Amino acid sequence: MSSSRPKHPPKSVAALDDLGRVQLSRSFFMRDFLYSEIAHFHGLENWPENPDLAIAAGRKICTELLEPLQDQFGRLAIRSAYRSKTVNAFGNAQQRAGKSGYSCSANERTYGCHIWDERDAAGHMGATVCLVVPTFVPLYERGVSWTALAWWIHDHLPYSKMFFFPKNAAFNLTWSEAPVRRIDSYIRPNSGTLTKPGMDNHSGDHAHLYRDLAPILRGSV
Repeated sequence: MSSSRPKHPPKSVAALDDLGRVQLSRSFFMRDFLYSEIAHFHGLENWPENPDLAIAAGRKICTELLEPLQDQFGRLAIRSAYRSKTVNAFGNAQQRAGKSGYSCSANERTYGCHIWDERDAAGHMGATVCLVVPTFVPLYERGVSWTALAWWIHDHLPYSKMFFFPKNAAFNLTWSEAPVRRIDSYIRPNSGTLTKPGMDNHSGDHAHLYRDLAPILRGSV
């Protein structure tokens, strides 16, 4: 992987290009995570003030979560990932004003989450990527529950949080230095919290809950 690490926020197209070329893992580069529809539409800058921290968090979520997930289910579709503090604050203000299409929480709640270049309130590094697993979409459209995918990840990968959404079973996947191990969803009829520490269903083997994934699994973990 490239060892080039920009030391300061990009101040030119060339510097931003260098940032985008930083390889985070076998399959992913920083550029894969910098696109933001909010930033693109409103002409806002979406690059980190602290590139080193953003790159370090990005490498963790890519190597520990995205690469093994992609190895099992095929190419992942990244919907959104890194947000600058400027972009996230703008999106949060639009959401609070009642405008549709914006779903950003306050910056302080997003540190160590979508804002990769800030640690969370407890000082932990983290990163969130919103993604779709394309091979799972046909199963989901035929009635296979999103919970099958959630339980497979729960049993196999060191995630911190997952939050599922109705369209294409897209979900936020979070890596953290201090993983919470919690799964939530907006998808009815089983929306709400699927599991979190302290719930009876949190520990143990859940293989019987994701048997429907067998046709799309590519290997063994």
